[in-house]
Amino acid sequence: MVERVVVAADKFKGSLTAAEVADRVAAGLARGGFAGEIVSQPVADGGDGTVAAAVSAGFRRVELAVTGPAGTPVTAAYALRGDVAVIEAAQACGLTLLPQDSLAPLTATSRGVGELILAARQAGATRIVLGVGGVATTDGGAGLVQALGARLTDESGRELPPGGAALARLAEVDLAGLPDRSRVEFLLASDVDNPLLGPSGAAAVYGPQKGASPADVPILEAGLRQWADIAEAAGGAQARDVPGAGAAGGLGFAALLFLGARMRPGIELLLELASFGSLLDGARLVITGEGSLDSQTLHGKAPVGVARAAAAHDPAIPVVAVAGRCTLTGDELRAAGIARSYALAELEPDLSRSMAQAGPLVERLAERIAADWLRLRQWIFGDTRVSPNIHCHCPRGLRTGFALDRGLGQGRDGRGGDGFVVGGVAEDGAEALAGENAGQPVLAVVPHAI
Repeated sequence: MVERVVVAADKFKGSLTAAEVADRVAAGLARGGFAGEIVSQPVADGGDGTVAAAVSAGFRRVELAVTGPAGTPVTAAYALRGDVAVIEAAQACGLTLLPQDSLAPLTATSRGVGELILAARQAGATRIVLGVGGVATTDGGAGLVQALGARLTDESGRELPPGGAALARLAEVDLAGLPDRSRVEFLLASDVDNPLLGPSGAAAVYGPQKGASPADVPILEAGLRQWADIAEAAGGAQARDVPGAGAAGGLGFAALLFLGARMRPGIELLLELASFGSLLDGARLVITGEGSLDSQTLHGKAPVGVARAAAAHDPAIPVVAVAGRCTLTGDELRAAGIARSYALAELEPDLSRSMAQAGPLVERLAERIAADWLRLRQWIFGDTRVSPNIHCHCPRGLRTGFALDRGLGQGRDGRGGDGFVVGGVAEDGAEALAGENAGQPVLAVVPHAI
């Protein structure tokens, strides 16, 4: 049977797209001697790259002109398959659509996101996934609601201009123009649990990332507060304190209040849409990753979502990760389901050079992965010599019986076990001794829990 490795990595922001990471990993594995099947499924957690990940999973890319964050037209895309649409807010109002020296924290609008929703509805979508990461806006989703047909006016009855700062002058929200959403399901793909307002809210936490100065943040906070007061009164419900309301500069608030959206972890939704479980069938190893494996990774980012899916598969499949850098400890990685990380910083400590040479460096890391995880193919049984070159002594009470070329699975005797054998260093008390051939890799017995 042809061996299979699944590559499911997110982008390396500023250097490689998720698809480019997958291509480089595949090239490195091949150069490292792996001749089996490599299945690439780029992933995302709701931010930049969400539409591309959906297209890789079989969705059709649909492009159109929408209002950009600065109010000028931009070309955006959403993904469509049957009656399911995947919308990436960053396509319409992303930070990357503005020059770094011309960010617009007070005036950037989410109107284009509403225009994408209208287009998806017109195309027949009745289930709309809204990914809300990486935006330039802090307008509470007001622009989105305006695009859908609501009127936001000041005390003189004049329509408000775009942006979060103008919301402080909001006097009335007229929802009469909103379309019927009773037959449409909206899913908010986000790993953010911030409320709309306060020290953990959209303006205070994320405003500075979008160019807001210390003087701008209170202006945005005041606008969002006024928006919440008037919008909740008009909508007949409260959403400001719902976890995720502060996502994407408050776009989460508008989606929850006016679209009736349900929150789902972005990576969980994307893996579901990609039928990721079926891709894992027969896989020997899963390789995930992102630009930086750090404390934020542990809060629902793509690599952890991939690792959870691999652990839930029957049988479970070991996961390793590639990254630009890794600040997590080995224990933190294993608790998240990642057996080991391979970071570009190990090969090139200089950040600028590492980003410039990210592609070739990822290939080199993939060669290491091939050597550590995909070359050794021996059956290991307890304290039994199964090769003239290898002898593995396991701690008392720990049963093994796994093929190195299958990862997790049943032993040759048909019984399961409590761990699996991998290339690397000895862990968890297991003594793994190289025999007569000193060139053989050291083995380790690693429990399923990783």
